[in-house]
Amino acid sequence: MIGALFSLAKPALHALDAETAHQLTIRGLALMPLAPAPKDDARLSVELFGRQFPNPVGLAAGFDKQCEVPDQLLSLGFGFVELGGVVPKPQTGNPRPRVFRLVQDEAVINRFGLNSDGLEAARQRLASRLGRPGIVGVNIGANKDSTDRIADYVTCIQSLCGLVDFLTINVSSPNTPGLRDLQGEAFLDDLLARSIEARNKTDDGRRKTTILLKIAPDISLETLDAIVATALKRGIDGLTVSNTTVARPETLREKALASETGGLSGKPLFVPSTKILAETYLRVERKLPLIGVGGVDSAEAAWAKIRAGASLVQLYSAMVYKGPGLIGDIKSGLLQKVEKEKTSLAQAIGRDAAEIAKGLF
Repeated sequence: MIGALFSLAKPALHALDAETAHQLTIRGLALMPLAPAPKDDARLSVELFGRQFPNPVGLAAGFDKQCEVPDQLLSLGFGFVELGGVVPKPQTGNPRPRVFRLVQDEAVINRFGLNSDGLEAARQRLASRLGRPGIVGVNIGANKDSTDRIADYVTCIQSLCGLVDFLTINVSSPNTPGLRDLQGEAFLDDLLARSIEARNKTDDGRRKTTILLKIAPDISLETLDAIVATALKRGIDGLTVSNTTVARPETLREKALASETGGLSGKPLFVPSTKILAETYLRVERKLPLIGVGGVDSAEAAWAKIRAGASLVQLYSAMVYKGPGLIGDIKSGLLQKVEKEKTSLAQAIGRDAAEIAKGLF
């Protein structure tokens, strides 16, 4: 039903600039009556981080930046949703226009710059949904003008622990100057140490808030080695691979829009993000679970992420072009893969990581 509605609304939404269309989408979701999520086949269930995910298909950060409609999004059939990014103090982000559809490439470029209503507004919205079903997390970042960015992450963790299932430390957004510098070994070690300490001191003991680290696709393998070593040393719970890319593949057809600054997401991100996912899987040696993000626009793409090492996958940009019906299509396609190959999701994780790391999909 909602897929049919999207087909009707898509021409009108795409006639608007991308940010206005997105704001209208959030308002429309906010007006939806809350309904339970569709029941998933048990073969799609994933047990991870001490939680039972009804299916492995999640919504990536950036869609519901202000934590306004998590339950409506869960009702679309996602197995989990990630909200934000949230930063301690409200900030407007970069000037508009700051998001662009590359229609011919089924891609998006954004340079939002972590526009956020701020931590207190997010905390209040999340507190109001306590007790509702569904796995919800928040992507956290640092204010652009912060003089102590690590303290910003700690503040977010202290405020949000217990209100959500997981928190994702975002050090890989290309749209906040200097933020990716926090992926450097010394900075990252301090950041993760203080973040885990804050989580351990803040959690009430009923169920530990999962701490994830989201990394960029544009890093060298040497940098990846250091990130993985630091993540394992500091005992975080998992890695999210990957954020948007600052690269501009030669294959992009929308040449004029490709010159816009910002992070590129969608179909062109699939190959580089999946290769770095596979490289990460080979390095963590099953000691850390991975969430695969970047260019997931079909069951085939989701299955490739799983074969590359992902226990869960996330999507966002593909929804701009294919709408919410895509969620059910991916879940149905994954079941077909499981049936055809006489396997399970768990058995498929990382099965072809070595080949995919070489670019053999």
